[in-house]
Amino acid sequence: MTTPEHDLETIDKMSLLHPASSVTDLRDNGPSIIKKGQGNFIFDTNNVRYLDAVAGLWCVNVGYGRQELADAMSSSAQNLGYYHSFSNASNADQILLGQELLRVAPQNLSKVFFGSGGSDANDTLLKIAWHYHAIRGNSKKVKIIARDQAYHGTSISTASLTGLPSFHKDYPLPLDFVLHTGCPHYYRFAQDGETETEFCDRLVSEVARLIEQEGADNIAAFIAEPIQAAGGIIVPPKGYFEKLHPLLKTNNILLIADEVVCGMGRLGHWFASPEFGMQPDMIALAKGLTSGYFPLSAAMISDDVYQVLLEGSAKHGAFYHGYTYSGHPVGAAVARANLALMHQENLLAKTRENGEYLHEKLRSEVLPHPLVGEIRGRGLLAGIQLVTNKQTRELPAPAQKWPQMLAAAIRAEGVIVRPLPSVATLAMSPPFTITREEIDIVITAILKALAAFK
Repeated sequence: MTTPEHDLETIDKMSLLHPASSVTDLRDNGPSIIKKGQGNFIFDTNNVRYLDAVAGLWCVNVGYGRQELADAMSSSAQNLGYYHSFSNASNADQILLGQELLRVAPQNLSKVFFGSGGSDANDTLLKIAWHYHAIRGNSKKVKIIARDQAYHGTSISTASLTGLPSFHKDYPLPLDFVLHTGCPHYYRFAQDGETETEFCDRLVSEVARLIEQEGADNIAAFIAEPIQAAGGIIVPPKGYFEKLHPLLKTNNILLIADEVVCGMGRLGHWFASPEFGMQPDMIALAKGLTSGYFPLSAAMISDDVYQVLLEGSAKHGAFYHGYTYSGHPVGAAVARANLALMHQENLLAKTRENGEYLHEKLRSEVLPHPLVGEIRGRGLLAGIQLVTNKQTRELPAPAQKWPQMLAAAIRAEGVIVRPLPSVATLAMSPPFTITREEIDIVITAILKALAAFK
């Protein structure tokens, strides 16, 4: 027996709180119920088809309705379904997934800890950083440097790391172990006459002053996304991470790369860190790890970090951290099938090729519009900066709701993009399976919405 779709809307309003959603808007207007996905399209309960140019929440990398992932999920669930990973317990799929990830990861990484989502992966890496410094006799090294406009999750600690004020409002956040430094967005934050190199040097000097002010003996790690995603698709200036690296090393500050969005092929390579000269001691993965088909994350650490944990184990005991679903066998099986698909269909190369096409179309056709100030991103990750004036680079006020209104207009054309209201940006991160013809559909929808916007 099926429930009528209008009843589902009523039940949703009566029963659920939705993430990052207005409580009154949900009550007054109800949910948008998606009932099916196929390829790069989703369908709502009115059978309206949408080209999903965001891949869910930056994650459905291999597209919707992939039988290979459903089969992997079903087979694993029938074979085992669940068993924990505490007290040295393990399962074949998590073991083999760890091996497969390390084969494509930066060579300094040597161990993987599995969780359920990006927030818990970053939480795990914070604890490992603290544990690492405690073992080395530096238990005062607890502070974490993050960046303005960063997004690292919504748990208590990762919301603190997040540099978007909306994730702090009405909560006693950020917690006091978190320090924030400047956002590396040259277009918005460069001073008059400042070159990109000078801007980069100023940002690094700001971090150096922060370390001096707080004391290197009190700082455990610096966390950064290779490209800031939810903060506006912010690509750092050339040389940014290369210049930060010696500063962090000299002060024994670990570098955590949050690759929850950028990792697993989003920019056309398995990992994004090397593209920007990052040399992370730890990396967080999630989202594209299973293409969103199952909740799974990975917290990866370097061999240097692992060796310290190993040396301190006898004195400090077990690493008391973990989740019920750490190393979930079904999630690991889905991730392995997802990686296999990406290899078999050569999706990294396709992402690079179609990413170039997407950005060329955005620059040549969308950027000339008077309300568009900048096109940003790499690979199949792109952002459109909205401005009220190209010359002054002034952004519309959040209360004007430009991103939300334009995203709604684009949706009316059958395409989904993601509005980022706090930074006046429209974001795109389509599945790696998107075609050039489908990219043309996205561009046409954006142009129509901009042309009609008043």
